[in-house]
Amino acid sequence: VAVLIGANIALSFGGWFVRLADVGPVAAAWWRMGLAAPVLFLIAHAVAQKASATGQKSAVPLSEVRIWLPLLLCGLFFAADLAAWHLGLLQTKLANANLLGNAASFLFPIYGFLIARSWPSRTQGLALLLAAAGTLLLMGRSYELSSAHLIGDLLCLLAGVCYMVFLIFVDRIRGTMGAWSLHAWTTLASALPLLVMALLLGEQIVPGNWTPLILLTIGSQIIGQSLLLLVIGRLSPLVIGLAFLLQPIISAIVGYSVYG
Repeated sequence: VAVLIGANIALSFGGWFVRLADVGPVAAAWWRMGLAAPVLFLIAHAVAQKASATGQKSAVPLSEVRIWLPLLLCGLFFAADLAAWHLGLLQTKLANANLLGNAASFLFPIYGFLIARSWPSRTQGLALLLAAAGTLLLMGRSYELSSAHLIGDLLCLLAGVCYMVFLIFVDRIRGTMGAWSLHAWTTLASALPLLVMALLLGEQIVPGNWTPLILLTIGSQIIGQSLLLLVIGRLSPLVIGLAFLLQPIISAIVGYSVYG
């Protein structure tokens, strides 16, 4: 649970770093993936070497065809999530972007209930309702629906749906691969689609200021996303979904502090 909380705190600052970047929003997502991939592969290799030295079976061989399709789908849906969210957060408030972008907070637990073939208990249902009410109350006036934010809000909501599908594929293959290997390969699989989308949108690709992109890469992809993938499969979708609601609260504080 502590790792899950740490993941959500790290991920909460991603929207701010995207706004600070002097490249296009989808290009920022591409750099997040491209800069993180080599680091993640080095970590995955080190973890695999350690597991091999201790006689542990760390992962299903990548030569098995059944692994590739889920990995590619993970990469595509993660790329779609980031592209839609980065485009949307520049057209709405940080609080809106993170609350709607984390629609998985409620969709992923529903998936968990369907897999378990049972409705949530009264306690679980109450937890979801209280989390929803508490998040909206903590937003205060930071979260508001308006025509000025409509396109941005819809893009962020689309991002949340794509992220939920990404989490479903991760949940299904998490037991067949080591967390670090899974993270490295899905990062690489999402990089190429993001670069293609950024080029098609005519965005500026090469930054003049690398600092926001490096912070985005370290905070969101190397720390935040890595910690999240370490706990998927170890905690229930309900717990993971509830923890996602930390992100809009923290991002609202950041948005208020920086942008008033």
